[in-house]
Amino acid sequence: MLRTEYVRPVHELLAGHAAARGDRVAFADDVRSVTYAELAATTARLAGHLQRLGLGRGERVLLYLDNRVEVAESYLAVPRAGAVAVCVNPASAIDEVAHVLDDSEARVVVTDAAHLPVVRELLSTRTAREVIAVGGADGAEHDYAAMLDTPAPAPRDDLGLDDTAWMLYTSGTTGRPKGVYLTQRGCFWVVAACWAPIVGLGPDDVLLSPLPLFHSYALVLCVLGVAAVGATGRILARFSVDDVAERLAGGPEGAPTVFPGVPTMFSYLVGRRSELTAPALRLCISAGAILPAAVNERFEAAFGVPLLDGYGITETSTMVTMNWPTGSRVMGSCGLPVPGLTVRLVDPATGADVLPGDEGEIWVQGPNVTPGYHRLPDATAAAIVDGWYRTGDLARRDEHGYLRISGRTKELIIRGGENIYPAEVEDALLADGVVADAAVVGVPHEHLGEVPVAFVVARGGVPVDHDAVLDGARRRLSAFKVPARLVEVDTIPRTGSGKILRFRLREQVC
Repeated sequence: MLRTEYVRPVHELLAGHAAARGDRVAFADDVRSVTYAELAATTARLAGHLQRLGLGRGERVLLYLDNRVEVAESYLAVPRAGAVAVCVNPASAIDEVAHVLDDSEARVVVTDAAHLPVVRELLSTRTAREVIAVGGADGAEHDYAAMLDTPAPAPRDDLGLDDTAWMLYTSGTTGRPKGVYLTQRGCFWVVAACWAPIVGLGPDDVLLSPLPLFHSYALVLCVLGVAAVGATGRILARFSVDDVAERLAGGPEGAPTVFPGVPTMFSYLVGRRSELTAPALRLCISAGAILPAAVNERFEAAFGVPLLDGYGITETSTMVTMNWPTGSRVMGSCGLPVPGLTVRLVDPATGADVLPGDEGEIWVQGPNVTPGYHRLPDATAAAIVDGWYRTGDLARRDEHGYLRISGRTKELIIRGGENIYPAEVEDALLADGVVADAAVVGVPHEHLGEVPVAFVVARGGVPVDHDAVLDGARRRLSAFKVPARLVEVDTIPRTGSGKILRFRLREQVC
């Protein structure tokens, strides 16, 4: 059932937790932790200081720093000032940061010592902006910690549920990154419809997160979900198999009960099954990219913990479908539509709904759909038609309603007139467990138009037997889908959410 008590403004949720569980740790990293009583106070003070610096209603604050408590804190403080929090990948190239800075027209930048030099370089040729530095950066215009210790005006706390509170940029896997508007209603509705009732996220949970906080999956689950239900979020700087294995055993905030990740993380953890102890872990969540059925099955067999796969995108405030921990599950599927959300599979050519088993583009309608893209009315009009968001993702629905993602319309490989979806080929390459990771791209061919080429990562440092891997693919795929060749690489380039950056791989063979 929907937990509508969580669809409330940030300041109301924090005030409630401060009164009910003020001493409970809200967020922690390796340097700092903050209780709910402290979080209510620090977010109010930071919001007040942003207002004092001249930040107006609806203006943007750019968060450009590594995973840490201050990211979560800022995500919650900026809406309290009536403004919009924008987060950029801290590993971005300087030109990518410049695009987000310019496109968002951010008035304030919150950064850390590691990224302050890039900010200074960018601002040297741009109009003045206020800079707040975290972690004692020398010579910073404004010091974050000092702001939290200094009296400030009261926060506005008047942002409407349907006003833009956060703006995240698309991954740019198919073009220039676009700013996606997200609202408190849309994001907290996902908590109320998915994370609380399906996953069971509640105040007793300790969520261990290695997810990059600039991504919508992490924002809505690991920050807003944690804050909405009053749980504890343990933030890791980055994913490391050794670090995650150690943290799952326990820590000062308690042993983790929930672990969200992307498919590659679970694939790598399977190799550590004999060394991993997780006494309190009750379930894991995978999203951000397609989870191969073979990885799901091997993980659950190794650890005896449900690994729930779901499908979501930034434009729907993350989750569209989710597998439930109770009842039946279909391995390799991304589950059922989240309650309260309408999902159609539509033939892109005709606009007609397809039959069960047939492939169609996913169209979504519900309270979590974005109001639109920043300063891109044409893109908004093309993507959202009569309230339906057209995702560009392809899927099939079985007779019970479970969805299985085929791929993206723009990733389709056409070999001699036959359609090939990279995800299907990747599943086949991973099925035997011989390779640790795989990605498939289409490359030009003189006679066939395109052929699939597979990039594979060796498991455990053992060189890949190309013939064996291709023989396994032939057992599972039609002949035209089998890769024309394999290319062995050290790693598959991915976004922070786990999506494959296919254009980078294609550059290596085209």
